[in-house]
Amino acid sequence: MAWHRSADQWLRDHPGHVDAALAGVLWFFCAGGSLTFGVAMSVPDAILYFVISSLETLPLAWRRTKTTLSAGVVVLACLLHLALVPLYLPSIVAVPIIVFTLAKYGRRWESTTGLALSLLGAILSTVTFGAVGGLLNPAYLVFNALVIMLGMLVVWTSGDLARTRRLNVQTLEERAQRLEKEQAAERAAAAADERARIARDMHDVVAHSLSVMVAQADGGRYAAAQSPDTARQALETIAATGRESLREMRRLLGILRNDDDAEYRPQPTIASLPELVETVAAAGQPVELHAHGSRTTPLPQGAELVVYRAVQEALTNVLKHAGPAAAARVDVRWAPDGIHVSVTDNGRGSQSDRSGEGSRLGLAGMRERVSLYGGTVSAAPLPRGGFAVSLFIPVSEDA
Repeated sequence: MAWHRSADQWLRDHPGHVDAALAGVLWFFCAGGSLTFGVAMSVPDAILYFVISSLETLPLAWRRTKTTLSAGVVVLACLLHLALVPLYLPSIVAVPIIVFTLAKYGRRWESTTGLALSLLGAILSTVTFGAVGGLLNPAYLVFNALVIMLGMLVVWTSGDLARTRRLNVQTLEERAQRLEKEQAAERAAAAADERARIARDMHDVVAHSLSVMVAQADGGRYAAAQSPDTARQALETIAATGRESLREMRRLLGILRNDDDAEYRPQPTIASLPELVETVAAAGQPVELHAHGSRTTPLPQGAELVVYRAVQEALTNVLKHAGPAAAARVDVRWAPDGIHVSVTDNGRGSQSDRSGEGSRLGLAGMRERVSLYGGTVSAAPLPRGGFAVSLFIPVSEDA
């Protein structure tokens, strides 16, 4: 940053110091000048001029911090000036400065009052000092008053324009701050949504894969003694499921790290449900997939992922809670108004612990996903035993 920009920034950041320096310089020269004039006349006049000059210049030190008080003291000093001193003092320069200050920083009524008093002061000072000096020529008096009044109007107009610019800049700064806060809030909300989405994906991947692996490990342990081939097949399924889970975890972690080399694969869809059912069946859980109707309207790609994850979560809960003798059924029914999916089993039903922390998280994630597409989810035990999870996602004809 150039030195003049640094100086300008410092002046903007320290208005009190600037005003105090201005008042001190004006007081030194104006009060010193008044003393010089006064000594040429008499000591009492020197003291009077010094006091008037001090009252007119020193209040400028707080002209921006206490504008009304500063202007009031200057007006009082000017009245004393008119009444007691029969000539213009150098300190009268404080009048246009305070008029400018009122126009820029004061309230609207203070600004207009300052202008009116300055115009009135121009007339009174012209008449008073002209009478004292013996200059009663009407043309001179009118010309002198008009020049001073014109100067006050120019100063006030400059201050009013500076006021407008200051308010515009202040409005822009406030708007920029508000936009920055809104953007920060939007980024935080987007980050929270993304964290929730990743948490749901990780829950779906980890919970389902671990359930399959646990089921296979239990089955392989019991079959190891009597059927080594079955145990070997179970171990192969565990290894395959573990590798698939690791790939999914690496993909998610690569996205979190913004890794350019991360593996990106197509997300599973409704067409991937047969593979999911085969994986669950390979884990020893009997499950059937039935499709009803035909697809009349396309589903958004995100909605297809929602259906897949919901079925995956429901089958994972069957593996964990339905019991060893349970069988599951997945029904996918296409209708003109959308898609209906249900996952039922004939397991322990209400006696199973499907209200645990993991199930609550899974069902909550399922409801969050489905609600994004205006759908509904229900999960409850069946009257004759077993458990049912149903969801519906509407699809309009013009989708």
